[in-house]
Amino acid sequence: MNEIPQKLSDGLWRVYRRVERPLPWASGGNLPWDDPDFSARMLREHLDESHGAASRQPSEREAQIAWLWEKLGLQGNGRLLDITCGPGLYSVAFARRGCQVTGVDFGPASIAYARELAQEQGVNGRCTLIQQDVRQMNHDGANFDAALFLYGQLAVFTRDEARALLKQTVQALRPGGRLCVELLNQERVDKKESRWWYTDDTGLWGDAPYLHLGERLWYTEENLSLERFLILHLETGKLDEIQLCDQTYAVPEMVSLLQEAGFSHVDVYPAWDNLPLYDANEWVVYVAEK
Repeated sequence: MNEIPQKLSDGLWRVYRRVERPLPWASGGNLPWDDPDFSARMLREHLDESHGAASRQPSEREAQIAWLWEKLGLQGNGRLLDITCGPGLYSVAFARRGCQVTGVDFGPASIAYARELAQEQGVNGRCTLIQQDVRQMNHDGANFDAALFLYGQLAVFTRDEARALLKQTVQALRPGGRLCVELLNQERVDKKESRWWYTDDTGLWGDAPYLHLGERLWYTEENLSLERFLILHLETGKLDEIQLCDQTYAVPEMVSLLQEAGFSHVDVYPAWDNLPLYDANEWVVYVAEK
């Protein structure tokens, strides 16, 4: 009878005794993308069109896709690599324009949904959708015409991992192929530290009552934010601690990283080149040519 109250008490003491400023990346610094339950809940957030926190809303995606089509120099039979493709909303849209698309994502629910979407849209034959940690992908010599790394996903990897991913992408592109990277504008990132809490019985962290305790820490030397989520599951007393690191880049640093990776030319578009996105001013877009 006392087991769950004791676990709740133990969990709260763990919160109280937590390390005040954890070392960035020490616990991996990323979400459990490949956990089936978490992946299913994340997919639910991707498909929720009431907000743009996980996937952009349809009208915004349409504006982005038209812009990307032009800036990446894609043709109807182009070959596109969509890195961290999520539920395939961009992959399938480009396939509908005639591209042969390879999408890679770590989330099993997202990849399953992307495959179903491609089937529904009649482009299954133009979509290859792979469940894989993108750090393990190898498309050397694939001669893609273009690649995407959208919605800040490059930032959830360490600088060394980002360098390696950019080099892998160069090797996957044909000569003259282009990569689009979307990252938060370092100058506009909120660097204030904050803490918050809420309760819920369904959401990203579970489908039973839980207490969410969150805090955001800023590391000036690394130009990095660390969000720590402490999730106390009220029915079981289990405490989950999840840390998400978000590495920011100044524009000159990212241009330099792209050039070091093997790109010969980089164009920079602050604020998504003034596309009609609700948060356009928060982003910088890089289009790099091999």
